[in-house]
Amino acid sequence: MAKLTSALVLVFLGAIAFVSSVSAQTLPEAQVRQTVQAFYTAFNSDGFARAADFTTDDWNHINPFGGRTNGRVAVLKEVLEVHDTFLKGVTDTVTQMDVRMASPEVAVATVASDLSTFTTPEGVKHERDHQIRTFIVVKRGGRWLIMQDHNTFVVAQP
Repeated sequence: MAKLTSALVLVFLGAIAFVSSVSAQTLPEAQVRQTVQAFYTAFNSDGFARAADFTTDDWNHINPFGGRTNGRVAVLKEVLEVHDTFLKGVTDTVTQMDVRMASPEVAVATVASDLSTFTTPEGVKHERDHQIRTFIVVKRGGRWLIMQDHNTFVVAQP
């Protein structure tokens, strides 16, 4: 009976260790997902007013037209300008998100999303564009923050 009790205790302790390790591995991923979702919440609603809560000071943004902007202040200037003009009222809906942990303090999130209809200043109408955006998310000061994002339009295959 003592052997059976010892075996059950070992199995129980092993199960606790396994669950703890799985939980520890998924907690950072969940936090990264929350950070990326904060970006999409800002895109869809509040005009990036709380960007400092989910981006680094040195945030680097590559837009789908190939422009690159460095630093949160400059990125916010660009993003707010487009959201006050041709992206006003446009929504971006996440359809899939994958998170890969590059290290305990660096993650790569790849997000597929669908944009609602908009027209560029050049008069090009975009209807239901699909995008893929890659985020580099880093842990700084105990918080997960977007350090870089790169956005690409997905061209429909014939």
